[in-house]
Amino acid sequence: MPVLLAALSSVVYGTADFAGGLASRRNDGVVVTVTSQMFGCIVLALALLLWPDVTVTRPDLLWGALAGVGGGVGLMFFYPALALGPMSVVAPTTAVCSATVPLVVGLVGGDRPSGLALCGVLLALPAIVLVARESGSHGRAAPRTVLMSVLAGGGFGLFFIGMGQASADAGMWPLAGARVASIGLVGLLCVFTRRSLRLTPGTTPMVAFAGTLDLTANALYLLAATRGLLSVVAVLGSLYPVSTVVLAVVFLKERLSVSQLVGVALATVAVALIALGS
Repeated sequence: MPVLLAALSSVVYGTADFAGGLASRRNDGVVVTVTSQMFGCIVLALALLLWPDVTVTRPDLLWGALAGVGGGVGLMFFYPALALGPMSVVAPTTAVCSATVPLVVGLVGGDRPSGLALCGVLLALPAIVLVARESGSHGRAAPRTVLMSVLAGGGFGLFFIGMGQASADAGMWPLAGARVASIGLVGLLCVFTRRSLRLTPGTTPMVAFAGTLDLTANALYLLAATRGLLSVVAVLGSLYPVSTVVLAVVFLKERLSVSQLVGVALATVAVALIALGS
């Protein structure tokens, strides 16, 4: 079950990132981050109401808050990077970083996946790298965009780690701690920089869609991370570029190179190996 939940979270994450990236092309990426997370609070409130039988502790909320800081910082860099560079480059570059950090932490912390699952995890990393290779129809991403992608990946990696430390008995409450921290952080940035939270006309539905999907993906990942190995579920959750790239191909007509197609195929094999070995 953790493998399935983590894989589903990656699909939903990728779709949310696609929507957030599109919205950031017509809005400030920081504004898209905070407003989309506000819309996601509606889904979170419903989840908390529908999951009343929980045992939440202070560490659960604190780990959630730490994860929220990482996620908020990640989105502040990620959405603008998606707006500046090709989605088929930015999203996978971020994913490599977000997968590697919790993978190392999980293995050092004592995770011992089966041989088959570990092969899948190790195969997933080059799969992401291959997907990250741009097609010939797009120029190379600027160094600034690459740096923003790396920083975003570090933030997302911290989110994956924080969610993995929460208790399975806490339900969705770690996400409440995460959402308070991330909205507070990004909201303060908007106040200090005097950003208006007003969205460009016509983009509100897209921002709301991105926020709803992001919270849904967070919930799926939380369920996976509190029930499975961090080194496995975090890597699966980091495969979200596959769905982002597919959506970019379908809707933005971005073309993929042969290496990117090979990367998608390897990612599929990696998920299968992890599923069989778990």
